[in-house]
Amino acid sequence: MREDQREGMDLETVRELGRQLRVDAVRAAGAAGSGHPTSSMSAADLMAVLLARHLHYDFDAPSNPCNDQLIFSKGHASPLLYAMFAAAGALSDEELLGFRRLGGRLEGHPTPRLPWVKVATGSLGQGLPYGVGMALAAKRLDRVPSRVWVLCGDSEMAEGSMWEAAEHASHEGLDNLTAVIDVNRLGQRGPTRHGWDTGAYARRLAAFGWHTVEIDGHDVDAIDAAYREAARTAGRPTAVIARTRKGSGVAAVEDREGHHGKPLPDAEEAVAELGGRGHVRVEPRHPRCVRCARPLDHAPVELPRYDVGDQVATRDAYGQALSALGTAHGDVVALDGEVSDSTRSEFFAKEHPDRFFECYIAEQQMVAAAVGMQARGWVPFASTFAAFLTRAYDFVRMAAVGRANVNLVGSHAGVAIGPDGPSQMGLEDLAAFRAVHGSTVLYPCDANQTARLVEAMADAAADSRGVRYLRTTRGATPVIYGPDERFAIGGSRVLRSSADDRVTIVAAGVTVHEALAAADLLAADGVAARVIDLYSVKPVDAAALREAAERTGCLVTVEDHRPEGGLGDAVAEAFAGGGPVPRLVRLAVRNLPASATPEEQLRVAGIDAGAIAAAARDLAA
Repeated sequence: MREDQREGMDLETVRELGRQLRVDAVRAAGAAGSGHPTSSMSAADLMAVLLARHLHYDFDAPSNPCNDQLIFSKGHASPLLYAMFAAAGALSDEELLGFRRLGGRLEGHPTPRLPWVKVATGSLGQGLPYGVGMALAAKRLDRVPSRVWVLCGDSEMAEGSMWEAAEHASHEGLDNLTAVIDVNRLGQRGPTRHGWDTGAYARRLAAFGWHTVEIDGHDVDAIDAAYREAARTAGRPTAVIARTRKGSGVAAVEDREGHHGKPLPDAEEAVAELGGRGHVRVEPRHPRCVRCARPLDHAPVELPRYDVGDQVATRDAYGQALSALGTAHGDVVALDGEVSDSTRSEFFAKEHPDRFFECYIAEQQMVAAAVGMQARGWVPFASTFAAFLTRAYDFVRMAAVGRANVNLVGSHAGVAIGPDGPSQMGLEDLAAFRAVHGSTVLYPCDANQTARLVEAMADAAADSRGVRYLRTTRGATPVIYGPDERFAIGGSRVLRSSADDRVTIVAAGVTVHEALAAADLLAADGVAARVIDLYSVKPVDAAALREAAERTGCLVTVEDHRPEGGLGDAVAEAFAGGGPVPRLVRLAVRNLPASATPEEQLRVAGIDAGAIAAAARDLAA
């Protein structure tokens, strides 16, 4: 029997499938009146060979960890992906022609609204980093022979995140990862940086340690041979670098500028030129293994316990709680950006080295790997300095678009970190994460509260999807809560209250302790102050805030964060829906910090106990 017959569909039928995929991409975009058919047409032969002869996937069981995974990093080529699903019998022709319509599943760029799409793409430069995370999970966690295939565009090879992924994949020896680079020469507004110079991409990837294969991306024999070569390559990832023609098969648009992101001028004429509709159906190839046995055991979590009055940094409590969570939950994994000794995820790494992933100083790849791992059913916690998560913010944004289930932790937040100076201070993180759709933002003030919130994040991951962010503090703070207290996401704690309260101080994290000290100062002056620990910054405890406003009429918010978008805005928004609006004073970091002690930083920023007491005294007067 010939090798091409052993591999599945014969190559002549694969050629017909490639033509069919072009036709269906043109039809889908034509029906929508928008889309990227020309970008789909260039990669049609590459994907036809993959679907018919190399992709092992059970479309009836998309969550099977033994499935291969296909990621369209060039997500704008979604008409091609949907045409593949139709060829596999997963989509009807009617749904295919509902592309980009309100209420449909076929969005302009792929999202997990479809069960066969595991990560949202479309923001270029993200698919390969996600693929690294999925390949890592398959190789080191699931330990199954699942392969990850990523279709990349040549334009996105200019993105730094692609090269973070390239280096990490090589470092980890991900021979189960294949990048298929569609070098069609044309970007959105004209030629790409390297045009059709496939060697330019090959040299760069080879320098990163990849095996590379340069081919004609319309030669199905060469494509098939390249994929088989990738499967045989051990110890390193493979890049199949394919020279293609954008709009291939239709003379009016083939390799012509000015047609990016537009339906073809005459879809019916283009379909006729391509040979008319096809009727090739691909019989899905079964995964290479049976369902793997995952360590999904969940035992009761024995969280660390701290005595009231102890001085403990919340970052320490995070690391110890995460380690305890990993002991009880076999599906919890941890990732860090080469600062695990500072974030304290090193505690998890020492206890569970097989589930800890060092991502080095590559925050985009770290967040992407977390997204890739959760797509395979794992529960990731990824940590670095709060300030450095801003580098990965587009990945956070897209994680929400993809309904990803990830837990992110930012340490060394605010001016309270002290002498390291402003480059290390996370002062915008609360605003950034509050702006993410469906996110949860938590800022604990002591060790026991931190441990409980880490557990709550894991519990939330089991019940709902979303991005959850925990902010931790570098320095030690007093333990004010007992180890058996519970803290619900969306809750708060009233730490001081009386019938005589004239003002309410609302704080979170490090400023809770300053607020308590300010309440003591005010009490000495005969001013009774209510103190609320608003540890859940999103969702916020609006009921507690409204009750405080009704009782005192005056609120002071204080946060170790910029005034825009953080705690103060969260409190103000709680009164936007109507009802009595209190007099509100907002204390936040409005200066540009320099190096100083933590105590000096809080004082200069105007968020220490003295500043809080002064603001509250004036407001209550």
